[in-house]
Amino acid sequence: MVRRFFHIFNKEIKGLHEAAYLLAIFAFLSQLLALFRDRILASTFGTSHILDIYYSAFRIPDFIFVTVGSMISISVLVPFIIEKTKVSDDNARDFIRSIFIFFSILIVFSSVVVFFLIPYIAPYIFKGLGSYNELILMSRILLLSPILLGLSNFFASITQVGKRFLVYALSPIFYNFGIILGIFFFYPIFGIYGLALGVILGALMHLAIQVPFVIESGLFKITPLKIDFSSIKNVILISIPRTITLGMTQFSILALLGLASYMKDGSITIFNFAMNLQSVPLSIIGVSYSIAAFPTLAKCFSSGNKDEFLSHIVSGARHIIFWSIPVSVLFVVLRAQIVRTIYGAGEFSWSSTKLTAAALAIFAISVVAQSLVLLFIRGYYAMGNTKKSLYTSVITGISSVGFSFLFIKTYEASTFFRYFIENLFRVEDMTGSKILMIACGFALAQIINCIILWTYFEKDFNGFSVPLFKTLFQSFSASIIMGFIAYIGLNIFDSIFNINTLIGIFMQGLCAGILGIIACIFVLHVLKSTELEETRVALHKKFWKVKTVVPDMGEL
Repeated sequence: MVRRFFHIFNKEIKGLHEAAYLLAIFAFLSQLLALFRDRILASTFGTSHILDIYYSAFRIPDFIFVTVGSMISISVLVPFIIEKTKVSDDNARDFIRSIFIFFSILIVFSSVVVFFLIPYIAPYIFKGLGSYNELILMSRILLLSPILLGLSNFFASITQVGKRFLVYALSPIFYNFGIILGIFFFYPIFGIYGLALGVILGALMHLAIQVPFVIESGLFKITPLKIDFSSIKNVILISIPRTITLGMTQFSILALLGLASYMKDGSITIFNFAMNLQSVPLSIIGVSYSIAAFPTLAKCFSSGNKDEFLSHIVSGARHIIFWSIPVSVLFVVLRAQIVRTIYGAGEFSWSSTKLTAAALAIFAISVVAQSLVLLFIRGYYAMGNTKKSLYTSVITGISSVGFSFLFIKTYEASTFFRYFIENLFRVEDMTGSKILMIACGFALAQIINCIILWTYFEKDFNGFSVPLFKTLFQSFSASIIMGFIAYIGLNIFDSIFNINTLIGIFMQGLCAGILGIIACIFVLHVLKSTELEETRVALHKKFWKVKTVVPDMGEL
């Protein structure tokens, strides 16, 4: 029975869309848990100083994880492991053992050093936050998370090479479940520090789910203690640009939260709540397709099959555009219903709801761009080219902070601009609306990042953009009509349901959204959308087991 249970987890997944849909389903489940987690936090603390400290305490450990941890990330290691396994399993085992030993020493050493530096770093970054003792201790506890998540990320490279996407997809579910347990059981005992202990429990569970297949694969053996320094050198040289890339992203978020710390209490929490909500479509669509495509992209390029490589990139981009634009429009139109349904309980006030909804609408505008960026970056990583993503990340990181600072200054100096923003997002005369300027700066920088990477791809693969224009037109046209119908639906169902209750506001948004989605599907059908047909066939094959060929389907 136990063996059958793990066999289900370790099942190999083949086919780009099949893997992407599997990852999307479990990403959705993970995001549901994450939203449930945030609802508990919102109803318990509201947009308070306590949650500002909680979210700020993550930033330094996260910076360690995405910089040091990125040296042995999936994007870097998968192409190496694939190449090594082509030679022999022993060659792959030697490589994995060497990287494991090197990374374990590096991540532990980095965390220990930062442990002692946090009292000097945290007050400097979050000058406007105060409560430094709590912030420092929470950050120190959370330094265990980059060690555990880094090791889990390392093991995930092995599961990705084995195409065990189910194992990979379950990890974030266990992570969020651990955090929820911390809120319910650790917080009543240890107070705010119990929230940090819940994160550590989640990270430990994230790691544990990877272990059975890693052991079963036979590729991970740490004895004898023989280290291949040449392999370590090659990985470091490849990963340095990516490390700087991710480091710039985290640096910019640190800077943005530093700016938010000078604003009204709860501004950091509003920023994080809105970003967590926009992460739902980003994780389900952008992350799922980019992860599902990556092993195939790496194999195609390493085999010299550039035509097939490009076809997978185009296929992934088309489906990301196809899904992302309608979802983004729905998030903009239904933003208030989404926020009130997820967070509207307990200590979470009406003003916090409106500000979070406005920030969500701004973030949602950039979801398409962020999703495409994930695919473009993994495409370049599969090619062994990390420099272009490095250049764009530096530009994006600097731009996000620069744009945010510029928007804040304009907001403070120009009454016309302030009234325009407040009326556009319906937050008139509401204190704390300045946080929207940081959301605007972040979103604009992400859109610019996408445009730059898209331009790079067009130069490297002449004609890359042509197949995407049709999808852009069809998806955008259907989404505009969908948004209009959904907006009308909100007004219709406003008089049918009691929107002062959770069920009422949920049903209003749900019914309006369903009307919009039906209109969107109808328009796409009239326009003869290729992606709509591919989706129908892929789902039909998956759930009804019909033996049919899906367009652009490839082996992973």
